[in-house]
Amino acid sequence: MKIKIEKRAFEHKKSFVITGYTFNTSDTVWVTLDHDGHTGRGEAMGIYYNDEDMDTMSAELEAVTSSISNDITFDQVQELLPYGGARNALDCALWDLRMKQAGITIWQYLNLTPKPLVTVATVGINTPEKMADEALEHSKYAKLKIKLSEDDPISRLEAIRAVRPDASLIVDVNQGWTFAELKEYTPAAQKLGIEMIEQPLPRGKDEELEGYKSLVPLGSDESCLDSSEYAVSAGRYDVINIKLDKCGGLTDALKIIELAKRDGKVLMVGNMSGTSLSMAPSYVIGQHCKFVDIDGPLFLKQDIDNGLEYKYGGVVSVPSTELWG
Repeated sequence: MKIKIEKRAFEHKKSFVITGYTFNTSDTVWVTLDHDGHTGRGEAMGIYYNDEDMDTMSAELEAVTSSISNDITFDQVQELLPYGGARNALDCALWDLRMKQAGITIWQYLNLTPKPLVTVATVGINTPEKMADEALEHSKYAKLKIKLSEDDPISRLEAIRAVRPDASLIVDVNQGWTFAELKEYTPAAQKLGIEMIEQPLPRGKDEELEGYKSLVPLGSDESCLDSSEYAVSAGRYDVINIKLDKCGGLTDALKIIELAKRDGKVLMVGNMSGTSLSMAPSYVIGQHCKFVDIDGPLFLKQDIDNGLEYKYGGVVSVPSTELWG
């Protein structure tokens, strides 16, 4: 088995702002696995709020290259690396390789008939006027995800709703509110037709949600990194957001889906941005999700070859086998 680890940065069209962070590039790590004429690829952004970056992920991967044998299994990858970006890149590259070695698609392997997904387009934090303008720029997208902080969030939602009365809206706070603020803002969010509020409270400080019934469904993102954290989040949130960069790849993501289906829990697939190579395995997860956020390539000045096609309404094409899987 030959393994290649690359750091690849993709420039954004413009700055993207969320609570506490501004992003101008998607800084990725690529893993390419070659064996007996077959190639598999995986891409990761890592968990930025856990201080993962291209250097830390590359170092993690370099440290385990000698353990990546020709017959390595998905379970062994889980044991080799902790959850996070490094394992995601390796795990997804192995899935891609194994499908190509078997001469089948990921859909055949998982016994799924892929349905086209409808993604949100994301509006970053800015002034109410500029956020409304950006919502209008995304007029071809039927669904929007609105990034908010504690800074006058309802004015921003009102500005967006005024120009996009047609749009389905969800909100992502990225741990930016207190419990008191959540209770204060939720009635107005309900009146504005917000369908879900994602990660309103900080990770590790959301125990107040135990037994709380929100007027708007609440989603867990930073509070549920991988399958080991599912049970606690399932007791506090209505929706679980699966991101491959968090849980460390498709293998653990499929475990979360199994747990959520057992419990009748609503699912979302999200992304840390990245190219279509990151979105392709997320497309598999999206088959099981009510909420779909795989818009990472929309932030980029240029996506990779054989990338996903984003059509009117936010419909995203099924990944080609030339891309992944």
